[in-house]
Amino acid sequence: MAGCRGNLNAMYHRLCDTTVIWGIVLEAVAAVGAVTSVAFMLALLIFICKVQDSSRRKVLPVQFLFLLGVLGVFGLTFAFIITLERSTGPTRFFLFGILFSLCFSCLLAHAFNLTKLVRGRKSLSLLVMLGLAVGISLVQDVIAVEYIVLTMNRTNTAVFSELSPPRRNEDFVMLLIYVLFLMALTFLTSCFTFCGPFTGWKRHGVHIYLTMLLSIAIWVTWITLLLITPIPGPEWDDTILSSALVANGWVFLLVYVVPEFRLLTKQQNPMDYPVEDAFCKPQFMKQSYGVENRAYSQEEITQGLEELGDTLYAPYSTHFQLQNRTSQKDFSIPRAQTRASPYDDYEGRKNGS
Repeated sequence: MAGCRGNLNAMYHRLCDTTVIWGIVLEAVAAVGAVTSVAFMLALLIFICKVQDSSRRKVLPVQFLFLLGVLGVFGLTFAFIITLERSTGPTRFFLFGILFSLCFSCLLAHAFNLTKLVRGRKSLSLLVMLGLAVGISLVQDVIAVEYIVLTMNRTNTAVFSELSPPRRNEDFVMLLIYVLFLMALTFLTSCFTFCGPFTGWKRHGVHIYLTMLLSIAIWVTWITLLLITPIPGPEWDDTILSSALVANGWVFLLVYVVPEFRLLTKQQNPMDYPVEDAFCKPQFMKQSYGVENRAYSQEEITQGLEELGDTLYAPYSTHFQLQNRTSQKDFSIPRAQTRASPYDDYEGRKNGS
């Protein structure tokens, strides 16, 4: 093989054979993606102390776990470039679904937390989000372990290379049904991140939404090409799967990780959270459909200034304005007065005496 050493095992020829250029190209792109993932993981550890927003700080462990999954996706690409045999067969079937379930479960946990923040609710704790991501991904681990054990019968590790290409591809896709369900659930959850009054968190929802949209497009493409045998042929199965791994890995980095890092050290915006005493304030007022009482409207008070010249109007005071009113009645305390007796002019009494 051109470009390879003469004593090199034939299973590794795609890594260096210049006549099969797709192996070298995917190898280089996957290596760059793996190095980039490690760089982002180190940067995440460095900037963890500079994150001011507590809600963003709580999601950092989930994002670090997501980067571990992305690193594994790029590393798994080499197992598909290398020729299928006894060692690479179990690795392909076991790790493909596990790594993607880990990535999608991390996105699902982040999206679920955003649905609470965008509605003004309290963020999930760090341990809850981390446990949610790990717990959801463990389901695929159990499925993969059961399939590997039942297929290999504990000892026959060459069974995957012995299967016919159509049967092997069908089993491979059937093993990923839970991952497909997880993708659909994450995509739907990301749609709910756009429903809420606090728009500052919707930018994070856009990152997850676009990531899932492109991932679904990639998965639909490679599953269609893999299950339709005449197009392009079984000899291209490894090329299709390794290309899907590299493409989805870079979608994770460019559409989700890079935009999230740009918002990582952003200062906390008070508009992204409800005020502390919001529960004491009425949020929604029932609209009245009757005759409106305009006795307390500011407009009538200002219009009344033209008629009442002695009104004391304060522009920043309450709607009840002070006015000087002249009293119509006398409220003074009456004094005691001597009154003449009605018998002073009684003549009969005077004559009788």
